[in-house]
Amino acid sequence: MKKIINSPDNVVADSLKGLELAHSDTLRIDHENKVVYARRGAVKGKVGLVSGGGSGHEPLHSGFVGPGMLDAACCGEVFTSPVPDQMMAATSEVDGGAGVLHIVKNYTGDVMNFEMAAEMANAETGVEVRSVVVNDDVAVQDSLYTAGRRGVGATVFVEKLAGAAAEAKASLDEVERIAKEVNDRSRSYGIALTSCTVPSAGKPTFDLGEDEIEVGIGIHGEPGRERRPLVTADELAAELVEPILADLDFSGEPVFAMLNGMGATPMIELYLAYGEVAKILEAKGIKVARCLVGNYITSLDMAGCSLTLTQGSEELLKLWDAPVNTTGLRWGC
Repeated sequence: MKKIINSPDNVVADSLKGLELAHSDTLRIDHENKVVYARRGAVKGKVGLVSGGGSGHEPLHSGFVGPGMLDAACCGEVFTSPVPDQMMAATSEVDGGAGVLHIVKNYTGDVMNFEMAAEMANAETGVEVRSVVVNDDVAVQDSLYTAGRRGVGATVFVEKLAGAAAEAKASLDEVERIAKEVNDRSRSYGIALTSCTVPSAGKPTFDLGEDEIEVGIGIHGEPGRERRPLVTADELAAELVEPILADLDFSGEPVFAMLNGMGATPMIELYLAYGEVAKILEAKGIKVARCLVGNYITSLDMAGCSLTLTQGSEELLKLWDAPVNTTGLRWGC
């Protein structure tokens, strides 16, 4: 294992120290609870947005903290859910009097711990807390980490679009509605060319031959649908697109598309892959109105990519174009 670390036991803590030093103008970090906050603090009359999960998926979630997206992100250890105390601290800190929305990826530990935190916050502080669970992965119904579909790339779209609604001082009901609508309109699928290596394990999570790919992978190195021989980029693009379009009809609406790197795929390959994906979508009459290409929800050092498509609308397009100022997404500021 070759990694730029001091000790496998301190990877998250040390990374958060660096994050704060690099972005002290916009972020504040509670190192005891491992929570990343927008430096501006709670905004009176604004719905607070809290998300989080195991580390190792950066820039998700800590890279999406700031005006126009999240108010706080709770950082668990690598591929390990944060605990309710972290979520409670974040919920109390970001409450501006309009309630708090938890955005939760559908992994058993995340769902259980966010539920506990919401109940504790409601009982102990009186903060009204709602939760939206993201479950957009079409690859498998149940996995090693979930009951039901996994929450993956759509989390980025939910955080951006719900964040824009909250920034505009929409009510808790409205912000929750937007978040649920985005999740319902989203589907994702991923492919791995290599495994990832968790620092505490010190070796790859699974083995792939030089001429093999794993299709339908999750973001924790869990297995996908099947293992296949490596094929060309245009064939890989079809592997990404077809399961998504088979699961939801994307015709007739403007579409958000994200071609996401899993952490170790060069941008030259990601843009190449996006070109092939866009070609397939265009041939099927699907209009991409907005797109992201890059590393947004990763799996440490895994090589591969995932595709997320979201049905847009006039309302969602306006929310997408609204200003955002985070380390992972920034425009209109």
